[in-house]
Amino acid sequence: MIQEKTDIKKKAGIALVVLIFVAFISLGLPDGLLGVAWPEMRRSFGLPLDALGVLLIASTTGYLISSFFNGYFMAKLGVGGLLAVSCALTATALLGYTLTPFWYLMPFFAILSGLGAGAIDAGLNVYVEANYGEGLMQWMHASFGVGVTLGPIIMTRGLGLTGSWRTGYIVVGAAQLILALIFLLTISLWGDGAKQKSKGISVTKEEDGRAASNPALLETFKHLPSWISILLFFVYTGIEFSFGHWTYTLLTESRGVNPEIAGFLAGGYWGFFTIGRILAGFLAYRVRSMSLFKAGILFGLSGSVILALNLGQWISFLGVALAGMAIAPIFPALVSSTSYRVGEEHTTNTIGMQMAAAGLGGSFLPGLAGVLARNISLETIPWFLVVLFIILLGLDLFARRMD
Repeated sequence: MIQEKTDIKKKAGIALVVLIFVAFISLGLPDGLLGVAWPEMRRSFGLPLDALGVLLIASTTGYLISSFFNGYFMAKLGVGGLLAVSCALTATALLGYTLTPFWYLMPFFAILSGLGAGAIDAGLNVYVEANYGEGLMQWMHASFGVGVTLGPIIMTRGLGLTGSWRTGYIVVGAAQLILALIFLLTISLWGDGAKQKSKGISVTKEEDGRAASNPALLETFKHLPSWISILLFFVYTGIEFSFGHWTYTLLTESRGVNPEIAGFLAGGYWGFFTIGRILAGFLAYRVRSMSLFKAGILFGLSGSVILALNLGQWISFLGVALAGMAIAPIFPALVSSTSYRVGEEHTTNTIGMQMAAAGLGGSFLPGLAGVLARNISLETIPWFLVVLFIILLGLDLFARRMD
């Protein structure tokens, strides 16, 4: 009898881990869709290149809102309930994309998509941190890479079969609905751990509220190393998503690459990104995080230079693949080294500001790349990435000198 209960508990635990991985795969899917969908999407609405920034800013707004209130929603709904609602929101947004004939409704759906994504991201990070070890956290983030790798493939196949960008969003939107139902039916699996964590978050949020009135937060705002750290996150996520959102458009509209091949190459960026994150999970036990960070910048810079030189589509793919694999360890390395840059007393405040900066950088800098592409040329995008890598390297060197 005891053995039977143990076996049931073990199977439930395995099922929960699988659900966590599937949820993070679903988190990455919409990000992978947009880069390939954008050329056809903007043509269908008669939009300029840089209109992509509107969608990115809208989704980031939703993401920041749901992340900020994540503790409250987890306390009310529990982890399983929050994930079910979040997936339903994301599904509504993606299916809304496919139904609306009006561009002005697209940013509204992008906000809904961001609300769902932010809740999934924050909720699962908190839950895994509380209930599992660092190893599972690494694999969970690798699952996001699987999602953003599959996204371009799904969109490319949809375009090839129907000629419409809406097909890819229908497929992923339907998958999100199914996932919402699965989370709804498996709420009991999250058990007391979810409830305890929710209560923990509630307390933490109250403590954070008291901390907000504490002069220590004001001191962090005045602390120059904290702002350097914030800028590192802002620039890094700008690089990551500029590659993801603009590679397909650059290859098809500027370099005349066949759309199916370009979709494969764009998906390859996220594929190598995922491989890089998996490898980084193993290397993290043997190599210092800041060594991974510096190597990521240097190899990522090399990849963006190769892409900018435009020496042929397969050489360009080598640059994209190199950059994708190289930058994968940068984000977790930056998170884990925050205290070294800003000091223990400023770490808690700075980490929250870093996450906000990451969201803003992931929308603003790809949007700025679109403005440059529209007013100059799409070929400015890889050189823009080169400049961002140099800025990232300069910020790192500056932060080290302040130690």
